[in-house]
Amino acid sequence: MKIVGLNLDIIWKNKTENFKIIERELQTLDADLFLLPEMFSTGFCMDASEVSDRNEESLEFLKKISKEKNAAFCGSAPVEEKGNFFNRMYFVQPNGEVSFYDKRHLFSFSGEDKVYTPGKSRVIVEYKGIRFLLQVCYDLRFPVFARNNDDYDAVLYVANWPEKRVGAWEHLLKARAIENLSLVFGLNRIGTDGNNLFYQESSHCFFADGREISEKNGNIVSAKLDMNELKDFRSHFQFLNDRDHFSIDL
Repeated sequence: MKIVGLNLDIIWKNKTENFKIIERELQTLDADLFLLPEMFSTGFCMDASEVSDRNEESLEFLKKISKEKNAAFCGSAPVEEKGNFFNRMYFVQPNGEVSFYDKRHLFSFSGEDKVYTPGKSRVIVEYKGIRFLLQVCYDLRFPVFARNNDDYDAVLYVANWPEKRVGAWEHLLKARAIENLSLVFGLNRIGTDGNNLFYQESSHCFFADGREISEKNGNIVSAKLDMNELKDFRSHFQFLNDRDHFSIDL
């Protein structure tokens, strides 16, 4: 499976322009799955009442481009539902099937926990024979929530992770791959947001042994996920058999 991530310089609070930029970037690209950053339509914004989707604008956009490209699309957007706001990660398939994960760990350092409502479910989506665990940005710092119970093959992280803390982002992505014997694709944004935070290019895809397997071309990062290679690796290094067993209180 080929995955392509778009390292977007997201225009602050401007859905229309961000949709145009994404469509322009997609014109010459092909993949089985495209990744977009966290809050790809607005930037990581705490003005939830101003920017959140009330009519599924971002979802409808994803459904449109998924059908046009005949590929799955995954990214998060701010959403209002029954008076609550969610940082919602969508996984949209070209047949119109939609799955979503509401960000569980809200970034209290920026006040996200005061504005958005945490998700209550751990979500795994199967697409073209690969089981994907959906995760958003700050979730990366919480390994228990991402622990592989032999129920997924790859983790998708979408983020707005600033340059000043990018070392943690890169090390933790690799750690999640190694400890869970899984493929890990982490897509970050680039540029500067409305809070004057700078985001450097720092998207990666790691194999289960910690090897970087992504390729980069400008603001495009891509990787090919080889399930046969992963199965062979897991059959030889059966570390998941020795994992701790526990339950998570959601």
